[in-house]
Amino acid sequence: MSKIIVIEDDIYLREELVNTFLKKGYSVSSIDSFATPEQEILDSKPDLAMIDINLPGKSGFELCKWLKARATFPILILTARDTLPDELYALKLGADDFLTKPCHPDRLIARVERLLQTYGKIQSLIQVEGLTLDTDTYKVICGNTHVVLSETEGKILQVLLEQYPSIVNKQELFFALWGGKQYVDENILQVNITRLRKNLDIIGLRNIIRNVRGQGYRLEVSKT
Repeated sequence: MSKIIVIEDDIYLREELVNTFLKKGYSVSSIDSFATPEQEILDSKPDLAMIDINLPGKSGFELCKWLKARATFPILILTARDTLPDELYALKLGADDFLTKPCHPDRLIARVERLLQTYGKIQSLIQVEGLTLDTDTYKVICGNTHVVLSETEGKILQVLLEQYPSIVNKQELFFALWGGKQYVDENILQVNITRLRKNLDIIGLRNIIRNVRGQGYRLEVSKT
């Protein structure tokens, strides 16, 4: 369930926005203290922030700029200020969308859903040099070719990509694959790495998983 936080000082509009998204099955919170709302927003760990421009204390512009420097969730500006300079300035500061009030609920919901889908997809992709892994499907893309890995193979590659170009020791891979299980045969890890190498060979990624004796594994991906 995606979580939305509403930053709107008009209490009636704030309640209306909260109820609109609650009815659509979202988890929704809001800010009612605007002196220093920044940390409260971050602590709520939202998937999207909806911000008005004309706020007491910091303006929505300032808040947008501050959040964009520290967070990865999308920001939608919802404001009664409908001038082109305001819209362009908000987008320049990093806002992901800009809507003017009043806004039809269906239009607002559609924009929010689009942002959540876009950001969700972006966050599921890991890219290193010319290699891309979709962590939702474990599809590996290299140029115009691709291969779909098993879940175990995909998790191994994900860890190697996330720590690229560092060495990943076997204990880290064991934990990523099997959690805190006390004993897992080391041969099982080796079998899955062998299968992963064979699948990567199919799309031209030969010998990119290097065994560093006594330390673990690392990726060696040529820059394109």
